[in-house]
Amino acid sequence: MKNQKPNVLLICTDHLSHLMTGPGGNNKVMTPTLNQLAMSGTTFTNAYSACPSCVPARRGLMTGLSPKSHGDRIYNTALKMPDVPTMADCFTKAGYQAYAVGKLHVNPQRDRIGFMDVILEEQGRHIGNGADGRADDYELFLQEQGYAGQEYGAGMCHNDFITRTWHLPEYCHPINWAAREMCKTIRRRNAEKPGFWYLSFSSPHPPMTPLQSYMDMYRDIEPEEPTRAEWSRELDKLPIPLQERALAGSCLIDKAGPSAEEIKLARRAYYATITHIDHQIRLVIGTLREEGLLDNTIIAFTSDHGHMIGEHGMWCMKVMNEISVSIPLIIATGANIDPVGIGLKDERLAEICDIMPTLLDLAGIEIPDGVDGISLASEASRDYLYGETDEDEMAVRMVVKDGFKLIYYAAGNVFQLFNVKDDPRETVELSGNIEYNAIFEDLKLILIDNLYGSDLNFMQNGELKGLPHRDFDFTGQLGLLGQRGLRYM
Repeated sequence: MKNQKPNVLLICTDHLSHLMTGPGGNNKVMTPTLNQLAMSGTTFTNAYSACPSCVPARRGLMTGLSPKSHGDRIYNTALKMPDVPTMADCFTKAGYQAYAVGKLHVNPQRDRIGFMDVILEEQGRHIGNGADGRADDYELFLQEQGYAGQEYGAGMCHNDFITRTWHLPEYCHPINWAAREMCKTIRRRNAEKPGFWYLSFSSPHPPMTPLQSYMDMYRDIEPEEPTRAEWSRELDKLPIPLQERALAGSCLIDKAGPSAEEIKLARRAYYATITHIDHQIRLVIGTLREEGLLDNTIIAFTSDHGHMIGEHGMWCMKVMNEISVSIPLIIATGANIDPVGIGLKDERLAEICDIMPTLLDLAGIEIPDGVDGISLASEASRDYLYGETDEDEMAVRMVVKDGFKLIYYAAGNVFQLFNVKDDPRETVELSGNIEYNAIFEDLKLILIDNLYGSDLNFMQNGELKGLPHRDFDFTGQLGLLGQRGLRYM
């Protein structure tokens, strides 16, 4: 019945760029479920994470606020959630049973941020002691299965792209665990109340430990080579944030970075993990169907940000290149709900903070005052999108407008201009091309208008001057990018 409150299933991955999905035009990565969701709903083709880093992005997702409003653009794990209504708060107060499974990445770690309960998996992060706990629910599950402390027993790191296949039984893999726990949560619902369910996979964020069966799928598929443009070939001439992303790469031996074979293996493992997630999503949708809920459910799929995965010689996120900052965003509605569109592509500039107001709008729930995001279920649109990550000499800023993107690096006062509509892999840098001067100046003025806080130090006598350039001081990786050990409960 169309007058019933709809259920809402929000699925979020970690480190998955729109460009690494079928709906994003990638013909190497197999994402049949996402393809079918896109055919059944609307794909927002210009969706971004304004601060492409886990903690700030998730604060934006759950509050509908920009980094400036929610207070984090540097990945501050010690920062508590702002005192504002969260998406979970709004659904709970509207009579929904709101439950989450997987990664929240908030502090305190057991803060439910408005959910009635959270079944937590935080990739071995232990924040706080005492009542906040030491082990998350996935670690407790492994203990119950006789594998206590062995989450990282394969020796893989949660920030590196070395890889090997999963070392425990398949049912113990965190992707399977998260999907299974969400299926159980849906089955255990109160049938007289609508549900808001948040399924947050911690993958394809490393550790890269795909199941052998998924690695086998890609055995005979040659991964696409990472894009490497002329502007990115001389490492010593790049701004310090890009040097840092290159030198924090996988299997580092020297400034040449990983070998071609290691890059291919990393990309195969990344593809395999994405397909694994895609297949497990099918079980959750299948549970909704078998429970008779699918026709009255809104399904949204997204990610907190992307990942460089070797593009331009760089790894991880926290830069403003498309493969780091673009996110998938697909919304589909069941047969008993007014459709957002079937098989449509929406080219509006969208941001991760839009997801909260959009889902509330679709569910008929009032959007809180002060939310920065717009409802994509309405006709609202933005003229430009502003992005920011880090501060001082590591600061990177971004403006996207009319298919062009200006990236600004404070250290060295460096600008890059790309036509991301026609060149999404950013192979041709346009900032020195006189033909694009008017576009460059327009985006630069927008960028200056959005500076605040310590960014104002980049200005001198009304001009954007930035900070002095320096090379990244690489001091080694003795901690192996945050390697976990065996843990004894």
